[in-house]
Amino acid sequence: MNSAYPYDVHLPVNLEQDKKYPVIFTLHGKGSNERNMYGLVAPLADDFIIIGIRGNLPLGTGYQYYDLKSLGNPIREMFDQAVNDLASFIQYATEKYPVDPDRRYLLGFSQGAILSMTLALTMGSQLKGIVALNGYIPDFVKTEYPLRGIKEVSIFASHGEYDSVFPVRIGHETAAYLQEQTGRVTFKLYPTGHGVSEENQMDLLQWIKKDASLI
Repeated sequence: MNSAYPYDVHLPVNLEQDKKYPVIFTLHGKGSNERNMYGLVAPLADDFIIIGIRGNLPLGTGYQYYDLKSLGNPIREMFDQAVNDLASFIQYATEKYPVDPDRRYLLGFSQGAILSMTLALTMGSQLKGIVALNGYIPDFVKTEYPLRGIKEVSIFASHGEYDSVFPVRIGHETAAYLQEQTGRVTFKLYPTGHGVSEENQMDLLQWIKKDASLI
């Protein structure tokens, strides 16, 4: 199996033979890249495999996973392809590296958060949890995709109160939808725009460590 995406992989320095490790797949925002995401989770690098997935479509000096018709309106065919390719990539990486398939996490910002939530809804319990930062779930995903139950999927979702790209109302609506699907949702607001504050980072790191039973 080949990878549909360029990616960076960071293995724990003191990798033990025959041990399986929890993994975090990071998904960046539109126009960014996989290296911009690593800093968010670098403090976990001793205990997790961290795999940064780069979007396969160039955009300016960065990349994206799919293009848009307009803000909040993905080109459906490109979005569908990205969801399928990312699910395949997760399987590819699980087979290639010493990944514990019962502790697979996705962490995405903006476009990456949109994809992380969509993958949670379509992969269900194949994922242990997701972190979705400043994103939303497209309506066609909720109404037209074959969804799996996410009662066993842990979710940390956050949003900036002053986000000018996706207004905070969207954060509340997204959290309410997820909370209807599972009781395992942590939702937090931060006094930021379309970005991730230090407090937000500290909270998500603590959440992942606790959820993966590392504290």
